[in-house]
Amino acid sequence: MPVHQFSYIELSSDKELDNDDYHLLSEAKRITENAYAPYSNFKVGCAVQLQNGEIILGVNIENASYPVGICAERSALSSALSQFPDETISAIAISYFSPQGENTQPAFPCGMCRQFISECEHKNKQNIKLIMAAQLGKVYIIDTVQHLLPFSFSKIDLK
Repeated sequence: MPVHQFSYIELSSDKELDNDDYHLLSEAKRITENAYAPYSNFKVGCAVQLQNGEIILGVNIENASYPVGICAERSALSSALSQFPDETISAIAISYFSPQGENTQPAFPCGMCRQFISECEHKNKQNIKLIMAAQLGKVYIIDTVQHLLPFSFSKIDLK
């Protein structure tokens, strides 16, 4: 039986990150304050690093009609793709703040965001590094979204 395996890096804190990843994650943490989350109070921030050096930020935006909201990852990536359509995305940092908890366990992208990131990897023709952390505590680094979505749907499936 085939088995899907992958590796990831787990750090005890963001202090162990290199300078570029630390800065990107810091931006994701900082932007959580701009999230519009009046229903869940779960504020998510995302920072997208482009190869040209630009960092594009996004937050989750909730709506009383729940399916109409947008996650921070898709918010940031949509903005990056709109502003820099020909630029390659090299990394994404994701963080959150919730007043109901300790904010120490990293949150991972939802399934819809995993598929969206997968599409960006296909467009890039290269992997996108994912850096995930809460406001405090552990940091996870994953080399490609394919590790989180091993059987992704792509343009190949549309043929």
